[in-house]
Amino acid sequence: MQIWVDADACPKVIKEILYRAAQRCAVQLTLVANHPLTTPPSRHIRSVQVPGGFDVADNHIVNQAQAGDLVITADIPLAAAVIANGCQALDPRGELYSEDNIRQRLTLRNFMEELRSSGVDTGGPSSLSQKDRQAFANQLDRFLLKQRG
Repeated sequence: MQIWVDADACPKVIKEILYRAAQRCAVQLTLVANHPLTTPPSRHIRSVQVPGGFDVADNHIVNQAQAGDLVITADIPLAAAVIANGCQALDPRGELYSEDNIRQRLTLRNFMEELRSSGVDTGGPSSLSQKDRQAFANQLDRFLLKQRG
């Protein structure tokens, strides 16, 4: 089991939580981005730089992640793709995506995309709060404990 991170849009504070968890649990953490990343020196943490382009990092994660891996992403289509491959997906705000909720999330995402493309200002996501960070850390800990169990 390893953790994959859609690192292009992953908040720094979430990456720091992941770095500590990778060290503490001796689990492989791989950050994928289309720009160079600086990661702490660790045999458990690595970064992969992919070429720029639409969904290149997402496609790399989908092609490399194995069933049972955890993928950290706010990208709903990426979450849906890795869930279909037997992985788990966790949003940086602490929401664990599942087969039960991913279709609803995709439908909502597509609806909001249609609104935006028709000129409706839907606003963006709120800033990551302390509550969001805590929810993420708690959900990550639960996942890692279940893997050890």
